[in-house]
Amino acid sequence: MDQGYPVQVRAHLDEPLSRWLWLVKWLLAIPHYIVLFFLWVAFAVVTVIAFFAILLTGRYPRPLFSFNLGVLRWSWRVGYYTYSALGTDRYPPFSLGQEPDYPATLDIAYPGRLSRGLVLVKWWLLAIPQYAIVTVFAGGAAYTATGASGHNTWQADAFYGGLIGLLVFFAAIALLFAGRYPRGLHDFVVGMNRWVLRVIAYAALMTDAYPPFRLDQGETGLPAPAPDDLAPASGAWAPAPAAPVT
Repeated sequence: MDQGYPVQVRAHLDEPLSRWLWLVKWLLAIPHYIVLFFLWVAFAVVTVIAFFAILLTGRYPRPLFSFNLGVLRWSWRVGYYTYSALGTDRYPPFSLGQEPDYPATLDIAYPGRLSRGLVLVKWWLLAIPQYAIVTVFAGGAAYTATGASGHNTWQADAFYGGLIGLLVFFAAIALLFAGRYPRGLHDFVVGMNRWVLRVIAYAALMTDAYPPFRLDQGETGLPAPAPDDLAPASGAWAPAPAAPVT
């Protein structure tokens, strides 16, 4: 039985959608892009600080974790509104908070402890296979150059011709001429975004649970892990132990 994954990315297709609003969402989202640019600079700085904190203490300071989680949440909402999904016409809130009423949400289980050894290699060596996949999803070489550095928002890379950007373009054409977003296309796009966000969270040291090589499509993806699934000794996520046989 699948025990879930600590990074939970959810997206509800917010129908009906406007046939033409997607044409100007790039303009409407400019204030968010400006704020997110500075937030992602701060994200990179916070991640470096967290690296040394984990290396010395085995813990990700909770205020730093909450800030970086907020940046990811904000980015996912803006991406879902704009050209990473076009899944809603509701304007994203300017907020680092959870915003559970918005159609796109993101949660990451706070780890009690993280491996001090993994922090040295997971964000570059162990994540290389994942980077190879998400570069295809989120914009080819542009992801490696900008998104992975933390100095730009990951969803902006879709404009460089990634598979997400291509399929969202098809969705925009369907909206323009048919007035509807094909459900299967939406689920596939959300699945790719979910994969990208898991890799970002792993590379940003927010979990020791290696991202699964699986395209979890649909609005909810994998179920969330139970609290006991976060191993207190190492901080790494693992399935809950089996009950003893009586």
